[in-house]
Amino acid sequence: MSTHAKRERLLLADLLEAAGPGAPTLCDGWTTRDLAAHLVVRERRADAAGGIMLAALKSRLDRVQAEFAAKPYEELIQLIRTGPPRMSPYALKQLDEAANTVEFYVHAEDVRRAQPDWTPRELDAVFANALWSRVEKAARVLGRKAPVGVVLRRPDGQTAVARRGTPVVTVTGEPGELVLFAFGRQEAAQVEMEGDKDAIERLRDAKLGIAM
Repeated sequence: MSTHAKRERLLLADLLEAAGPGAPTLCDGWTTRDLAAHLVVRERRADAAGGIMLAALKSRLDRVQAEFAAKPYEELIQLIRTGPPRMSPYALKQLDEAANTVEFYVHAEDVRRAQPDWTPRELDAVFANALWSRVEKAARVLGRKAPVGVVLRRPDGQTAVARRGTPVVTVTGEPGELVLFAFGRQEAAQVEMEGDKDAIERLRDAKLGIAM
């Protein structure tokens, strides 16, 4: 596993372990146990994980995920921490970095920011740039369901268009916060929005991002 994905994996496992199996998350309706089961199924059960993206496989995904959620919580945490089996596509370093860096970062924040005493995490510049690169490349996909035009902007002025259209809302924040916003965690993301007041409210309530 490569640097960012490996670090975020271990951090996420630690957060899940510390929170315990019944803690809330930012994932609608999911406890930490549900999130842990999702992460394990995603890497270890390709036959069911397709249901994350394909509606036709959703019932199978729900069934398999429920089976994993019934396992001892400590076992789920260990499976996350040790990573995918050798035959999993996620065992490839390049795919692990590409697919899991943002996945694990967002879900780590799902755990952290659902707790009442959470504090902002300061990201190093290299990791922040890595997150920006990913959200910049995926901006059009992440913002395709936005009801208004959306521009993502870093404090240094770099921008990415998430959706063309009018009125336009400009969302400014650090890369990690923009990732959270673009992946549908608008209320939890520490960003500033500029634009028409009604457009801002519509964007705040929109279903952004993709299934994770």
